[in-house]
Amino acid sequence: MNKKILTKIIAILAILYGIMTIKAGGSILFIDEMRLAAGDYVPFVLWINFLLGFAYITAGIGLFLEKTWAKNLSFSIAGITLITFVALGSHIALGGLFKTKTLKAMVVRSVVWVGIAFYTLKKTKTNNQN
Repeated sequence: MNKKILTKIIAILAILYGIMTIKAGGSILFIDEMRLAAGDYVPFVLWINFLLGFAYITAGIGLFLEKTWAKNLSFSIAGITLITFVALGSHIALGGLFKTKTLKAMVVRSVVWVGIAFYTLKKTKTNNQN
């Protein structure tokens, strides 16, 4: 597949992922019924992921427009996600309540954003060689 097309697809998926993250997180944060139904969610993870949703959209737009800053933003998102994952692990180790769904979601977020970050790194190296 053409790298330009692949980059556009990744960008669109990042934007959609951001929209879904904001919608899902926002509904739990700001709608009482949803918050009660959510059960044992971890507030700091929810807030960080909700706020990162806006960064996902921004990174997706940057990737789509092939902006060089999108690489740095993607690595920042990946780093913040991994730090949050470690903090979640500490929270769990200290006996904090959590849902298995949260662990699974953090694995997905980590894999997605580390993957996107390294894709942008590879893309940048390829573009610099041309």
